[in-house]
Amino acid sequence: MNNILSGLRIIESSAFVAVPMAGMTLAQMGAEVIRFDRLEGGLDARRMPYSPSGSSLFWSGMNKGKKSIAIDMKSPEGKELISNLITAPGKDAGLFLTNLKVRGWLDYETLSKIRSDIIIVTLTGDRHGKPQVDYTVNPALGIPDITGHEGSVDPVANAIPAWDMIAGNMCVSSLLAAERYRLRHGVGQDVEIALKDVASAAIGHLGMIADTTLNTDDRTKAGNSLYGAYGKDFLCADGNRVMIIGLTSRQWTGIVKATDTAEQFKQLEMQNNINLQDESIRWKWRHAITEIIEPWFKTRKVEDFASNFDKTGLTWSVFRSVREALDFDPDLTEDNPLFKKILQPDAGEFLVPKHPANFSKVENSDPTAAPILGEHTEEILGDVLNLSDIEVSNLFDNGVVASPSFHKNK
Repeated sequence: MNNILSGLRIIESSAFVAVPMAGMTLAQMGAEVIRFDRLEGGLDARRMPYSPSGSSLFWSGMNKGKKSIAIDMKSPEGKELISNLITAPGKDAGLFLTNLKVRGWLDYETLSKIRSDIIIVTLTGDRHGKPQVDYTVNPALGIPDITGHEGSVDPVANAIPAWDMIAGNMCVSSLLAAERYRLRHGVGQDVEIALKDVASAAIGHLGMIADTTLNTDDRTKAGNSLYGAYGKDFLCADGNRVMIIGLTSRQWTGIVKATDTAEQFKQLEMQNNINLQDESIRWKWRHAITEIIEPWFKTRKVEDFASNFDKTGLTWSVFRSVREALDFDPDLTEDNPLFKKILQPDAGEFLVPKHPANFSKVENSDPTAAPILGEHTEEILGDVLNLSDIEVSNLFDNGVVASPSFHKNK
């Protein structure tokens, strides 16, 4: 966490990946992010993966640094509390982030009548309002069709929800842009982002739409090959697999030098009148390049060349499982200032990342755990909504709100 957004208060109602990640990102930059959930927990409260005790590690991962209030969202009293929370006064408040749009009492038309400068950022599935997730957007736009082993006909979806993660950060930038506009002009606004539009824009930015429109050949699966240049995975004598990248001329020259294959590539160039310094030529001739390099790796263990690869400045990596990465990669330890081992209540102790950006003029503090459901209910009712102790007690006694500690302390 750092303090660059200190003083900003965002209210969040969310599930899945994109918006919870957006709120978590804002919290890690110092904003006060308050998420409200049903008394029994939101849609992510019990989502995999689980800790040995059965608590959701997905929840703890997506909600680091936030505050939590648990409310009966069906009751009139609960709805009023939520509405008051979102529209609470303060020049750094009145910011609402959601992908669980509720029309009638939580929409912009209704809330803006209570607070005219309110900012609401809503992530939808597609521009028509239909529900979508990364695993439906991806196939709809053709990405699994170009993912997987060369020659394979089966579509392959990505294990990392890329569009969700991009959309989450677009929610962050859109909210901050709208907040800056409000500071300058004094007005709020309703911001809508569609997950499918985020993905569609991305493939447009990458030239994929133009490529398909203007050219007759469709892009095909290429396994682990780096599209448009040279990059390939190789099996080594010790059973390890490595990835090497020859995207730039410098990277390509390094590969040739480190594998002592300069003469063979010179012959390939002369015989075919090609120049492998051209990255598009390396892509076109990738199979011939692999035939020359592959035997070199087959006769060597990673330990035979790792030091020289690093010394030469190659862009390369060993393929590992996440468990192996935790065991061997110093960047996934507390040696990396990004990480701190903390205790997550109901789950256990493990490495937790802070926001990756380091700002030179603000303090970077340690990451913090995710809240237990309703952990900050009393604090929010008292400090944000300015309710009296009697009013707070009545809300608990009537089952409108919940907290894991309230009755223990009373």
